[in-house]
This record gives sequence, C-alpha cells and structure tokens, in this order.
Amino acid sequence: MSKPPLPPEAVDLLRRPNPCVMATLRSDGTPVSTPTWYLWEDGRVLINLDEGRIRLKHLRRDPRVTLTVLDGDNWYTHITLIGRVIETYADEDLADIDRLSIHYGGRPYPNRVRGRVSAWIEVERWHGWGEMKDNDQASG
Repeated sequence: MSKPPLPPEAVDLLRRPNPCVMATLRSDGTPVSTPTWYLWEDGRVLINLDEGRIRLKHLRRDPRVTLTVLDGDNWYTHITLIGRVIETYADEDLADIDRLSIHYGGRPYPNRVRGRVSAWIEVERWHGWGEMKDNDQASG
C-alpha cells in the first residue's frame, strides 16, 4: 500500500462522482459496508451522514474507515482509501449534504427535515487496481 499524496490520475478519479462503498467497524469488530457519497478535497474526504444512522455511531466509537471508490465507467478500476475520521460536526444549514447532492445528482438534497453530520476523513494509506494500480504495493 502507498501513502499519500496520491498521483494526479488517482486524484482525477476521486474528484468525479463515482460509486463509493464505505466500511466501518461495529463494536464487536465486524466490518459493515455501505454505499456513500463523498467529496475529495485537498487530500481529504468529506462524507455526510443522517444523524440517526448506525454508521455514525460506529465512527464516533472507532474512527477507522475504508472507502473504495469505483470508476463509474470501469469498475475493475478502483481506489481504496484507508484512514480515519479526524473531524465531525453538525451540518446545521445542510451546506455539506447539498454540496454532495449537487455533485452526484445536480440538485440540493431533498430531505430538509432530519439532522445531518459531516465528517472529514484523513487518508493514511491507499491502493488501487486496474488503471489505478499503485506502483508501491510490494512495499506496503
């Protein structure tokens, strides 16, 4: 596995609204994976969660997280980001979930009733496959 920074072609893939699966850890250590929206900004990842979701509870208890981003045009090509949540805060004005919704669907997030929580993920390691295969996998 490689350490950041990621190469430009990987950053280009991460900047697009590609499918993403996030893995968190339950209290018994069992991994749980869930599709999620994300934004790549300045070498970090922004996610946003409904305040009632169990994965938010998982992240607050254990901030370790893995995101696998699949190239929407070729799912064989993907990048897995391994890191931890370094910051969470209430998305009180829904600005972050709107940014994510616009990135993925072209319009603000429709559900304006439930509270949202934003989280920033710091990437500690990464690996890629397909066109994103990193050259440093043997040293990881």
